[in-house]
Amino acid sequence: MDTTSKLLEEYILRHIDEEPAILKQLTRDTNLYTLKPRMLSGHLQGRMLKMFCNMVSPTNILEIGTFTGYSALCMAESLKEGGMLHTIEVNDEMEEFLARVFSESGYADRIQLHIGDAIKIIPEIDAFFDVAFIDGNKRHYVEYFDVVYPKMKVGGVMIADNTLWDAHVLEEDSKDAQTLGIKRFNDMVATDERVEKVIVPVRDGMTLIRKIR
Repeated sequence: MDTTSKLLEEYILRHIDEEPAILKQLTRDTNLYTLKPRMLSGHLQGRMLKMFCNMVSPTNILEIGTFTGYSALCMAESLKEGGMLHTIEVNDEMEEFLARVFSESGYADRIQLHIGDAIKIIPEIDAFFDVAFIDGNKRHYVEYFDVVYPKMKVGGVMIADNTLWDAHVLEEDSKDAQTLGIKRFNDMVATDERVEKVIVPVRDGMTLIRKIR
């Protein structure tokens, strides 16, 4: 990140809603105890996720890719009374860490953690979703979309993370499986007339996808 970009990011963070204390602590813990802390959503994206969810006023939220729970906690803030966030994490070694985070957060009664393969788990969840946040294995974004779409309410919003993939989407001859997965997803969404879509160039890119039929 160049100096101007860093200064702009610092300016933005000073002029948006403050990061809750529990999320500041979770950021520290993520940096201390995980190998890839860069995967954390962080202050700006977290407040954006909360606001996007508030605009929809969700009863049910789906998340693919829990990591250390930062984005789940941000979205849980927006749930209606009696609402539920289903979050799916493939790495079973995170289960104990996440159980502690959610228990201490004050949102344990509105977050259900699933451990395993999202593509197998989602059809078994007895709910239809107002919001879905897709942040799992980039190789499988198309497959995630295919299994999530039937579970979305009309008017519901899917948010796909990392859809600019550090600008690797511009590489025409890439052989990287994750890059190819993201490019395949972007191309598919761009031509799908059942949804409205826009890419927001924040951090690594977020695509907002609204189901219209």
